[in-house]
Amino acid sequence: MLNNAAALATLKGDYSTGLDLGTAVFPTNLSRGQNYDPGTGAGQVDKIWTDTRTIALSSSEDLDLAGVLLDAFGGTLTFARIKAIMISAATGNTNNVIVGGVAAGLSTLILPQTTGQVVVRPGGGFMAWCGGADATGYLVTATTADLLHVANSGAGTSVTYDIAVMGCSA
Repeated sequence: MLNNAAALATLKGDYSTGLDLGTAVFPTNLSRGQNYDPGTGAGQVDKIWTDTRTIALSSSEDLDLAGVLLDAFGGTLTFARIKAIMISAATGNTNNVIVGGVAAGLSTLILPQTTGQVVVRPGGGFMAWCGGADATGYLVTATTADLLHVANSGAGTSVTYDIAVMGCSA
C-alpha cells in the first residue's frame, strides 16, 4: 500500500549586481508540485515504479507501463494512468537521453508525436506532474498507449538514467 507521495520541483537563485554603495539582490524562489494521497482518484496515486537504466550506444527502449514492469517488492505493475514522471540523466553520460519522439504510445500523450522530444542532457532532468484536481492524468491503454520511448542520442557510449513514475492502477 502506498502511504505518501509527492512530485515537487524548485528553481531557486539570487540575481545580484553591484551598486555604488552596496549590492542589489533579486531573489527567485519558484516551487511547484503536488502531494498525492493514497488512491486512484483526483490528487491520488497508488503505484510507484523507479529504476536506474542503461541504454547502449545508438539504441532505444520502450518502457511498457501496462503489466510488464515490477515494483520494489517484485509485483507486476499495471498503470491505468500516470500522474507524475521524472527522468534524470547521469552526470557521467557523454550523450543525451531522449524521451519521446515516436508515432504512437504513451510518449505521445505527454509529448507531440514524432516531433515531440525532451532532450535530457548529462546531469540534467525532466519532470511532469498532474495537479490535485486532475483525476485523469495521462491515460495508459494496454497495447496502444502504454509505451514510453527513451533513447540514447548518439554513438560511442551508452547512457544511464534514473526514472520514477507515479500513477494509478484504475
